[in-house]
Amino acid sequence: MNDVDINEFIKKSPKAELHLHIEGTLEPEQMFALGKRNNIQIPFKNINEVKKAYNFNNLESFLKIYYEGSKVLIKEKDFFELTWAYALKCKEDNIVHAEIFFDPQTHTSRGISFDIVINGIYKALKKAENELGLSFKIIMCFLRHLNEDDCFKILDQAIAHKDKIFGVGLDSSEIGNPPKKFQNLFKNATENDFVTVAHAGEEGPPEYIWEALNLLNVKRIDHGVQCLKDEKLVAKLSNDQIPLTVCPLSNIKLRIFDKLNEHNLKKMLDKKLMVTINSDDPAYFGGYLNQNLIETQAALNLSFEDIKTLLINSFKSSFLNEEMKKEWITKI
Repeated sequence: MNDVDINEFIKKSPKAELHLHIEGTLEPEQMFALGKRNNIQIPFKNINEVKKAYNFNNLESFLKIYYEGSKVLIKEKDFFELTWAYALKCKEDNIVHAEIFFDPQTHTSRGISFDIVINGIYKALKKAENELGLSFKIIMCFLRHLNEDDCFKILDQAIAHKDKIFGVGLDSSEIGNPPKKFQNLFKNATENDFVTVAHAGEEGPPEYIWEALNLLNVKRIDHGVQCLKDEKLVAKLSNDQIPLTVCPLSNIKLRIFDKLNEHNLKKMLDKKLMVTINSDDPAYFGGYLNQNLIETQAALNLSFEDIKTLLINSFKSSFLNEEMKKEWITKI
């Protein structure tokens, strides 16, 4: 099968996206429009300047711009429009199920209420469910550069929205903020029936993946690309089929790998790890889900079977019920 056929297969197949930060879908055009509407000064004169600033050299330099951009999100309507724009991208990329991260602390620290954030996101996803047939789960992430006490305050607010929020995760600057820092928080979240996931092993060492599994009891590792440095860890991830939500274009933009053809995703597949491909913060990293799949396929010369496995894995790794998983996998 040639590349054109594989690309068509990628575009037409149903897929699930499991690692997507809704704030990371804020396109430069939307950032400007919202900045203007809400009278928020952003440090860029025009859209081209924003796009230029989207050249990062590591996670820290990206987060700086990411938090800067988030300042334009003020009202429920802003969060609704941001999320609805992503739902339309799902339609375009044939994403039928999305598990979406949001970072309340990025907004509550600016005096935006938790309710405004979650209600805007939730209403847009409900509309997408009704009008576009998109199923979804919402996962609230704690910012790991903050202390555990700050995160407990946010967990209390999340409990009031348990009907909307399915799980909790951990994101932001990884180095120096190991998962063990949040052991009590995650224990409490689990006791309140939140499913847990965590970013680990993106820039951080394999030990962080072990901690996320053993101390936070996560059901899924977000990123996890550093796992190949630890054979015992690879054996565990493979035996237990613990999902890894890999984000190839993000890994290149943040210099985890220099070039896409140096990415270790193919090695992970060959070791029978439960890997999936996702877009992370697509407005910043230059591509939504199909783009990630197409570019990674070309760079790593992935076979038709590899792509099929990745798409099937996206449903297997999701938090959909078994019946829905089977239904979508059959369609692939």
